[in-house]
Amino acid sequence: MTIGTVTLGPLQHADVPKCHEIELALFPGEDPWSENAFHSELDNGNYYIGAYADGELIGYAGLAASPHEASVHTIAVMKHWQGKGVGKALLRDLLARVDEINVPVYLEVRTDNEPAIAMYLAHGFEHLGLRRRYYQPSGADAYTMGRPAQSV
Repeated sequence: MTIGTVTLGPLQHADVPKCHEIELALFPGEDPWSENAFHSELDNGNYYIGAYADGELIGYAGLAASPHEASVHTIAVMKHWQGKGVGKALLRDLLARVDEINVPVYLEVRTDNEPAIAMYLAHGFEHLGLRRRYYQPSGADAYTMGRPAQSV
């Protein structure tokens, strides 16, 4: 899938160092995913997609799914690419995958991440609960959000 100059494609093990670099830049003061965590997600067969501009990884998203439900594990976009539709394209790709298996999907999002919350609400998610001190070590709270199954 191509959006403007951005192309979406399967995330590869070769992308992992850049994923970790993006994690460090986007989540200072938190516990960013390690390279091993990304390798493990890919090795376990979870669905991960990258967003590429001129061959460079600028964002990624990941999803775990079972026959009963799915969980968005991560969506991240480099700061200078935020607000340009990359996160929305990544989310829509994940949701298309979820809709193929017709299951509900869940995620956690920082309560102060208003752009992400607005994007999730616009794509059929609703607030389900609050997880106090979910993100560590900062202790930031997270909303649990969910979207019911949608048949294609």
